[in-house]
Amino acid sequence: MLSRLAEAERRYVELEKKLEDPAVVSDLAAFRETQKEYSGLAPVIAEYRRYLAAVAAAKEAEELLSSPDAELRELAAEEARASAAAAGESKKRLTEMLLPRDPNDDRGVVVELRAGAGGEEACLFAADLFRMYSMYCASCGFRISVVTANRTELGGFRKLIFTVEGDRAYSRLKFESGVHEVKRVPVTESQGRIQTSTVSVAVMPEADEVEVSVDPRDVIFESCKSSGAGGQHINKTESAVRLTHVPTGIVIECQEERSQLQNREKAMKALRAMLYDIRLRERDRAIASARRSMVGTADRSERIRIYRFQENLVCDERIKYKSPTLAAFLDGDMGGLIDALSAADAAEKLSRNPER
Repeated sequence: MLSRLAEAERRYVELEKKLEDPAVVSDLAAFRETQKEYSGLAPVIAEYRRYLAAVAAAKEAEELLSSPDAELRELAAEEARASAAAAGESKKRLTEMLLPRDPNDDRGVVVELRAGAGGEEACLFAADLFRMYSMYCASCGFRISVVTANRTELGGFRKLIFTVEGDRAYSRLKFESGVHEVKRVPVTESQGRIQTSTVSVAVMPEADEVEVSVDPRDVIFESCKSSGAGGQHINKTESAVRLTHVPTGIVIECQEERSQLQNREKAMKALRAMLYDIRLRERDRAIASARRSMVGTADRSERIRIYRFQENLVCDERIKYKSPTLAAFLDGDMGGLIDALSAADAAEKLSRNPER
């Protein structure tokens, strides 16, 4: 690992000089490419230099342990311990930073919510989850756009597909895939009994047209008039589209935009993401196993998280994480759990690659 870091530092210094070269600065494409590589290396090199400084400080302190001055030896021993601990922590961070990155982390995402067990209550909970993700994404500076919304009379969603655009959106949302379970008294329950309902969440990385080519002959497009709120425009134009991908049976409906072309483009974006996700799972069985409950059946045995309203508690089953502030969590305060899930994922990778 240290030899790799030394080589990375040499490359970092080389890039630093390039960024001062007038020939590179005047070439916008070359400058951007150099700046991107330089910025990517910057946090690793900064940590590497902290590590080297801590190692040097520990070595210097150890050399003073043989001093005839007892007070100096005591100070040196304390400094050696502190520097060795700092070097150990820094090396651990470097190991995590050098772990293989998910190549999809920088992508936007397509998220699908499907109401499962629980009838209307499950649909209402799907709406709660959409609100939660919307507020979290807003706090991250991400942009959300609805593709498909199959609404119920009480304001829930039987099915909802939306996109999220933003820096490293997939890296922050990918652990949300799975079945989410809620335990609460439904608004439709007159006897005050607690009901258990589920919603399945699928988080899929966006794919562009180059990566996923869709044969037009495999897609059936249908247009129709939109339904719901929207005024006269809704009733007069056939702006809504229904897309059916014949080989996979995927059906996507979109009526959120005013023009048929915009709805068609949104539906195609969602289709490409779903086909890309299928390709990923077919290519790598390990990915398929880790994400087998993404779309799932919304069966309670597939759950990843439980929202317990009576106890004001959110419990993530995978890492035994508990948040005692359910209301804040549903208001988008999810950062703590997402950080914990990311840390657990890094720890698992480290356990598989201890000597990287």
